[in-house]
Amino acid sequence: MNPYIENENVWEDFHNSFIPALREALTEQVRPKYLVKLEEYLFIHELPDSERRLLGHADLGLSPVDRRGEGGALAVLTPAPQYGQLLTAVDVEKHPYIEIRQREDMALVTVIELLSPSNKRHGSDREQYLSKRHHLLSSPSHLVEIDLLRSGPRLPMEGLPNCDYCVTVSRAQERPRVGIWPITLQEKLPVIPIPLKTSDPDATVDLQKILHRVYDAAGYADYIYRGQPQPPLTPALAGWARQLIPTAG
Repeated sequence: MNPYIENENVWEDFHNSFIPALREALTEQVRPKYLVKLEEYLFIHELPDSERRLLGHADLGLSPVDRRGEGGALAVLTPAPQYGQLLTAVDVEKHPYIEIRQREDMALVTVIELLSPSNKRHGSDREQYLSKRHHLLSSPSHLVEIDLLRSGPRLPMEGLPNCDYCVTVSRAQERPRVGIWPITLQEKLPVIPIPLKTSDPDATVDLQKILHRVYDAAGYADYIYRGQPQPPLTPALAGWARQLIPTAG
C-alpha cells in the first residue's frame, strides 16, 4: 500500500477511481449471470454560517435597454438595487460502492465497500454506515469491506489482529464468522475472493493490481509526494517510504 494515497487531497480521487476499476475487474468474471452495479451513499451535513460556501456570484441586473411599449412609450429595465451571494447550507459527500445482483431477478448478492474516513471517524456518518452494515449482516447478502486507511478506529469486529490495513469477507452462510486479511504497510495487497451464490465459485480480485492501475492512470507520481503521509509514519517506516518515492523527471 502507498501511505501517501491516504492524504486528504488524494483519497477522494483514489476512492472514486478504485471502485469503477474494481467493478470492471469483476464484471469480466461474473457476467452474464450477475450484474455489477455502482451505487452511491449521500452524506449530507448542514454547515454553520461561518462555513457556508459560495455557490455562485451572478449579477441579476442587466444593462438598461430601451424597448418600445404600446403607444411608443419607453420601457426601461430597472437595475437591481443591491447584490448579494447565494450560499449553500449543506455539504454533500458522495461515496460509491459496488452491488452484485442476479440478472434474472435483481436480487442483491454481494456488497463491496471501500471504507472512507467518514465511515471510520466517530460521528453521524459512521453511525449511518454502521446501521446499513448491521442491516446487510442480518440479510442473505454477502459483505466485503476493504479498509485501506491507517487513520480512524476500526469498525466493530472481534478477532482482528493489529495491522495497518485489512480486508474482511462476510459470507452470509458463515456468519458470525468472518474472513480477515490483515495487511501491514510493507506488505503487498492480497488477492481476495468475492462470494456469489453458493452454487457458483467465487470471483477474485487482485487488489494490488487494481491499486497500481489507478495510480498510473491518475498520474499520482506527479504530485502526491510533496508533503508527508497522513497520519505520520514512524521514523523507520518513513525512511522505508522515502526510498520508494519515484525520482522527479
